[in-house]
Amino acid sequence: MTGDKHINQPLAEVFGFPIENVGERALRYRENKLCPFNNIVSNCTKNSVEFPLGVCSLYHKDKPVIICPIRFREDWTIISDAAGFIFDKKDTWTHVGEVRLNDRHGKSAGNIDYVLVSYDNRGRVLNFGSLEVQSVYISGNLTGPFTAYLENPSPTFTWINALKYPKPDYLSSSRKRLIPQIIAKGSILRQWNKKQAVALQTSFYNTLPALPEVDKNQSDFAFFLYDLIPDQITKKLSLKLQKVVYTSFAAALEQIAKFEAGSVDQFTELLQKKLDAKRAGSPDIYVDENTEVE
Repeated sequence: MTGDKHINQPLAEVFGFPIENVGERALRYRENKLCPFNNIVSNCTKNSVEFPLGVCSLYHKDKPVIICPIRFREDWTIISDAAGFIFDKKDTWTHVGEVRLNDRHGKSAGNIDYVLVSYDNRGRVLNFGSLEVQSVYISGNLTGPFTAYLENPSPTFTWINALKYPKPDYLSSSRKRLIPQIIAKGSILRQWNKKQAVALQTSFYNTLPALPEVDKNQSDFAFFLYDLIPDQITKKLSLKLQKVVYTSFAAALEQIAKFEAGSVDQFTELLQKKLDAKRAGSPDIYVDENTEVE
């Protein structure tokens, strides 16, 4: 499960198991489209309940990259890891999922993936903190190799169609998902002085700007970095914590939400062209071939 053997196909885990795993349990999960990672139901529901796209992780540069947030629920490690940051060891705690967070005007800032709650012996809330989980969006065609594999579920499956080969889209994952979550939900939780944790894969975190690190006891915001580690005996991939980055919410927000500036000279040149066109009588607003329309 290591080396360069996966360069000819992108599927790392299908319905919870690497495709080279042909054990009885792996076959049962594939045949019944089951999820072994604590989904809300026994079956995989990725993209569709009836026809799920059961790919938990894909290979990129011969490393398994998690593309389904449910994959992070293996053994609930992410919850106990985050609890160790948010609470004292003596606290009694549990977690609740998908909790709506409103701003002062009653407008939703989104749902928090997991709220970790400590409580007393009468069940009353004492404290809480948040855990957000972010898998990676993909670009390219994942349905193609997944469908081809299901038609011939061989441990030596290959799929080398270069057209729209699936790969992680880290930029979209951060700009369209992670950053908006931190800005909207994170700013509210920070005003309440609540600790926040984010679970990511190491490769995803490495695409973000470098963050200043502080001691754990001074941190109110932490990134928990995980990877999928192969086990040659069980022929499974296991979710393992690799590092915790302790930082502050203010520092994280400043760095992550900051877009790196392009060339001011190019922008000035564009302004000059538009100014010249306007003075020549062209419409003030128009769409050219370089304009991105949303």
